Amino acid sequence: MTPEDRAALGEALLGSVADAVVYCGRDGAIALWSPGAERIFGFTEAEALGRSLDIIIPEAQRARHWQGFDKVMATGHSRYGAGDVMAVPALHRDGHRISVEFTIVPMRDAGGAMVGMAAILRDVTARFEELRALRGRLSVAEGAR
Repeated sequence: MTPEDRAALGEALLGSVADAVVYCGRDGAIALWSPGAERIFGFTEAEALGRSLDIIIPEAQRARHWQGFDKVMATGHSRYGAGDVMAVPALHRDGHRISVEFTIVPMRDAGGAMVGMAAILRDVTARFEELRALRGRLSVAEGAR
């Protein structure tokens, strides 16, 4: 694949509405907000750029998120950057909660120092709610025995 082909592929992936791609620097401010992020979270690119990731993180999860974020920025390591998927609640612009799964891509400068982090996120709300309903039905069925 040529460098031009790689660049075109990167632009196509970033322009996709299927999954969200979000990038923020060390300060946690959003610096890239893909069309998929707009579709999933409801914020336009103009509304999201420069704002904290707190716009999509439920208040109860913010402290834990920022502890993990700071640890990755300090160490450059996260199991979610090695292919493991993290499932978390998130917020839509209108305030309703959604469920997302994501992986992260630590971003480093030429010297290897952490400069930011990209995340690829997928809305799994429908699957999460279906699984919860199935577990509820199973619990009821087991209780009826």
